[in-house]
Amino acid sequence: MPAEIVGIDDEVRSVRTYHLRLSDSGDAASYRLRAGQFNMLYLPGIGEAAISVSGDPSDCHELVHTVRAVGNVTNRLALSTVGTTLGVRGPYGSHWPLEQCSGCDVVLIAGGIGLAPLRPVIYELLAKRERFGRIWLLMGARSPSDLLYATQYMNWSYEGITVQTTVDRPTDDWSGNVGVVTPLVERLELDRPNQTVVMTCGPEIMMRFAARSAQRIGVSTDHIWVSLERNMTCAFGHCGHCQFGPHFICKDGPVLRYDRVAALLEVRSL
Repeated sequence: MPAEIVGIDDEVRSVRTYHLRLSDSGDAASYRLRAGQFNMLYLPGIGEAAISVSGDPSDCHELVHTVRAVGNVTNRLALSTVGTTLGVRGPYGSHWPLEQCSGCDVVLIAGGIGLAPLRPVIYELLAKRERFGRIWLLMGARSPSDLLYATQYMNWSYEGITVQTTVDRPTDDWSGNVGVVTPLVERLELDRPNQTVVMTCGPEIMMRFAARSAQRIGVSTDHIWVSLERNMTCAFGHCGHCQFGPHFICKDGPVLRYDRVAALLEVRSL
């Protein structure tokens, strides 16, 4: 589906958020997505890249993707301007288990740009805030200047989400937590861990340790969900490039229940 870039937000170093509008009104009317899914963004003559949706799932008039420039396609995308036309294929993949969160407490754990695939969850939680218990957002970054959506997460704390941040490399004016995000998990005081859902996205080593910490404070493995990333080329399980043990991340994931992949995450370089 052809789409036009109608807005660009510079987020942090090498990261921009692109607001896309589908060119065909019929495509726009029929497009539906769920939090956690991704699109394939196509630049003619360059190639495709799998990019998670980072906008509000209820607003399909505009597709929002937050992208770090790290490869041929994303580096070329970073040179694009408002008015550029590109191709959109999707949505693909599994989604975050929001239907299982009703009446539960929710812990979101993000590392770096891993907050982007979790932001649609935040939009949905806030839109139906009365349906959920306590909500925490724990997020880490290399430095204060690398914390994603800085102007937004301050507002989220006023809307019913407890936001905690941590950085690896503090600046002189940083007064928050220092270090990795996992200690923030273990310091949580959960009132009902058996009714708590954890969703995490970021570097795999972070997600693995975050899941372990969640288990230590009483959250069961079938209540922990991770979003994985692999080389998703075809997006429907045909090419095999994103195979992860018995799973194809583009089709069975990217969101997977932790107990289904915990053993695989322990295998180096899988």
